[in-house]
Amino acid sequence: MAVPKRRVSKARAAKRRTHYKLSLPRPVKDADGTWRMPHRINKTTGEYKND
Repeated sequence: MAVPKRRVSKARAAKRRTHYKLSLPRPVKDADGTWRMPHRINKTTGEYKND
């Protein structure tokens, strides 16, 4: 079984974790021209997913 020979330092572990970032959700433009967040209802028309 693979076991590390030495303890990984806090700085080295933090450098490895720098690539795990959250991305902001992108707004979606509906057919009527209004913007809304994805997977949310359109507040002006009351529609969801242009149905």
